[in-house]
Amino acid sequence: MNQPAVYQPHPSHQQQQNTPPPPHAIARRSGPAPPPRVPKQKKKQIDDDIIVTQSPDQETEDGRIVNRQAVKAIIDTWIYKQVRQRQAEFTQYKQASLFLGTWNVNAKGKSDERLDEWLCADWQTATPDIVAVGFQEIVDLNAVNVAVDNKTQQRSQFWVEQLTQTLNRRAGSSQPYVLVASKSMVGLLIVIFVKAVHQHRVQYVSAASVGVGVMGMMGNKGGVSIRLHFYDTTLCFVCSHLAAHRENVTGRNQDFSNVYSKMVFDVGERAIQEFIRSGSLSHWSIGKTEVGIADHDMIFFIGDLNYRIDESMMTEKVLQLSEKNILDELRTLDQLNVERAAGRAFSDFFEGILNFPPTYKYQPGTETYDQRPDKKVRAPAWCDRILWSAQQPEHVQQITYGRSEKPNISDHKAVYSTMRVTIKDVIQSKREAIYEQLMKLVDTVENRTLPVIKLDRVKLDFGLVHYEQSASLSINITNFGGVVAHWRLIPKLDENVVSKPWITVAPAHGLIIPGSSPSCIVCTVTITKDTAHMLNSGREVLSDVLVLRLENGRDYYITVEATYARSCFGMSAEELVVYSDPVRNVPLDSIKRSKGIDPRAPATLCIPKELWRIIDAIYENGLYTPHLFTEVGILEEIAQIRECLDTGTRFGEFCIHSYAETLTTFLESLSAPIVPGNLFPSQEIDSLSIQSCARRLLEELPPVHYNIFVYVISFFREVLIHRDNNLLSAAKIARVCCSAMAAGADIVGFGTSAARRHGMQLIILHLLETSSI
Repeated sequence: MNQPAVYQPHPSHQQQQNTPPPPHAIARRSGPAPPPRVPKQKKKQIDDDIIVTQSPDQETEDGRIVNRQAVKAIIDTWIYKQVRQRQAEFTQYKQASLFLGTWNVNAKGKSDERLDEWLCADWQTATPDIVAVGFQEIVDLNAVNVAVDNKTQQRSQFWVEQLTQTLNRRAGSSQPYVLVASKSMVGLLIVIFVKAVHQHRVQYVSAASVGVGVMGMMGNKGGVSIRLHFYDTTLCFVCSHLAAHRENVTGRNQDFSNVYSKMVFDVGERAIQEFIRSGSLSHWSIGKTEVGIADHDMIFFIGDLNYRIDESMMTEKVLQLSEKNILDELRTLDQLNVERAAGRAFSDFFEGILNFPPTYKYQPGTETYDQRPDKKVRAPAWCDRILWSAQQPEHVQQITYGRSEKPNISDHKAVYSTMRVTIKDVIQSKREAIYEQLMKLVDTVENRTLPVIKLDRVKLDFGLVHYEQSASLSINITNFGGVVAHWRLIPKLDENVVSKPWITVAPAHGLIIPGSSPSCIVCTVTITKDTAHMLNSGREVLSDVLVLRLENGRDYYITVEATYARSCFGMSAEELVVYSDPVRNVPLDSIKRSKGIDPRAPATLCIPKELWRIIDAIYENGLYTPHLFTEVGILEEIAQIRECLDTGTRFGEFCIHSYAETLTTFLESLSAPIVPGNLFPSQEIDSLSIQSCARRLLEELPPVHYNIFVYVISFFREVLIHRDNNLLSAAKIARVCCSAMAAGADIVGFGTSAARRHGMQLIILHLLETSSI
C-alpha cells in the first residue's frame, strides 16, 4: 500500500491507548444533581429495525398472508449477517497511516505562518496515507456571518490552499496528495486529503453539516462531516465546535448528541448495497439510502469541543498547574473525561492520554496563558480534542497525540494525532461466490413447503415491576416445517407502533432455517418517569398485545402483562400528602382507592413523608460530608432507598451520596414540577427587582408546592452552614435546586428558556443567602 513498516508500540504505550478513563478515576463533578441513570443498552443490531414495506400485505384464498417485499428484506438481512460472519474468507487486511489535526484559528483571517510544524510533526519516517484537518472559527462568529455566511467560502479556499501547499511541499512530487473533499459551515471547515496513489480506491464521498447554535439550528456551533469508502472500509470524519463556557457541560453534551444523531448522508442505493455486500454497516436500516455517523467502520471526531476543567478547581490553581505542566489532577477534573466515564457523552469513543498542557487560552502570538488585566482571565483547558470509535477497536491504534507550538496566532494551540488503521480490501470473486452459495441455500430450502413455527409461550406475565428498573422475558420460536420461516412483529389494526412505549422487543423480525436452533425474542418492560405519570393518573395499564406475523402463514398474538409496584417517584405532590400509609399499600385503581381514602379530603400532611425521610437522613448523618450533592451515589443503594420509601421500611446503612441523589431524583420525578414554568421570571433580575420577584414566586406557588419549596430551601440553608466541611457553595446549591424543583418545567413567554432558568437560579440563590422566607 506504499506504506512504512508496521508500527509496533511499546507495551506501556499500548496499554495506555484505546482505553476510556475508568469510572473510579472520576470522583467528583459539579453542576446539577446527577440525572436518573439506566443500564447501558446493547448496540443496536441490523434485525432490531421494524420492517416498513411500500406494498400492502396480501391474503391468499386459503387465508395465508404474504408480503414479498418484507420477505426479501428479511432474506437480505439474514444473508448480510452470514456474510459478515464470513468476512475473513473474502477480505484481506492492510495497514494505513492517518493524520488528524484540529485548530481553532480564532478568526485571525489569512496567516503568513507556515503550517509545517503542526501538519508534518510525525513525518520523520513516512508520510500518512490520509490527512484529515479541521478548523474552527475561520470567520468571526458574529450575527452577520452566522446569518449570511458571506466570508466562509473565501476563508475556506484560503485554508484549503495552505494545506495543499504544505502537504505537497513536504511530500514531494513522487507522492503528491490530492484533495478528496472539503465541507464548511460558518466558522467550521473540514478537509480530507489522500495520497494520489490511493485516489482510485476512494469512493462514495459525501459531506453534511448540522447546526446546533442560535435557536438550536444556526451554524455558529455544530459540526461538519465527510464520509468515504477507503478501499472497503467506511470512514467518517467529524469536525465540531460545541457550546462554550465553563459551566455549560450539559449544553456541550446536548450539542454532541445532536451532531452525532442528526448528521445524515444520502449515499444512494448502490453504495448501500456495496457496503452490505462487504459486511459493513452494522446499523443498516432496511430500505434506506441514508447513513448516519454511527453507520461506519471507523469514526474520527475532532474539533474545539470546549470541555473545560471542572469548576471545583479555582482558575488560579488551573493556571498554576498548567504552567508547571502538572497534569494528573487536571486530567481527573477534565469535563470530557468525567462525562465519558459517566456515559453522558462520547461513551463509545476512545481518546489518548492528555500528556500535553491545556491548549486554551493563550495570549495570541505567545506561549503564555492569557492573564492580561484588561481581559477576563479564563482557566486553561483542553478544549481541542481528537477522539475515535471503531466497530473493531483493535483496528485503530494511536501512535502520537500532541499539540503544536506553531502556528501561534490564535488563542488556541493546534492539536494533532497519528493513527495506524487496519483497513479491509475485499477480493470480489470470493465474495460473489459466497453470495451465490447463500442464495442457493435459501432458494433450495424455501421452495419445499409452507412455513410452520411454534412459540414456546404466548403469554408474558412479568409480575411485579419497579420504577426505573427493567425486567425481561423471552419467547423461543421453533421452525417445525421444511421451509424457511420469515417472521416479523407488526402494529395492531389502526395503530402504527408494535407495542406500548414501556415495552421493547428485540429482534423485531427474523428468519429461521429448518432444523436450526430456535430464534429467541426478548421482551423487556421498563417503568420510566413518563410511564409512572401515566399509571398514577389512570391513563395507562400494564397490559398489551403483540402481533407476530409469519410470512405466508398466520398471525400469532402474544399478551404482555405486569403489575406496577407503586412508587412515590412519578406521583404528584398533591396526592402524596394525602397518604399517611406507604405508597405501596395505596391501590392504583381509583375505585379501590376511593373505598379507603376520600380523594376530596384535605391533606393529612404538609409535605410528603418521603421527602421528610430523605432529608432527615441527610440532616442527621451527612451535612459534613465533602462534595455533598456533587458526587454520584451508588445505583444499587438508590434503588434500595426508593424501596424503603415506598414500603415504609427502615433505611439500612447507605452512603450519604446515595441519599442525596435520591432526594434530587425524587423531586425531578414528580408529575408536576415544584416550580411551574409560568412562575419563572419574565424580566431580567437585578439587585432592585430580585426581592419582589422572590416574593411573587412564594405568593403564587400552589399550597403544597409552597410547603415543599420552603422546606427544601430551609434544609439547604442548614447544608450551607457546614460549607467548610461539605465544600458546597450557595451557587452550586441554587443550580441543584433549580434542576430538581423545576425539572421539565414548560418555560414560555418573555426571553429565552436559558435566560429565564438563570433568573430562577438567581432567585433561589437570593432565598438561600437571605432570611426572606
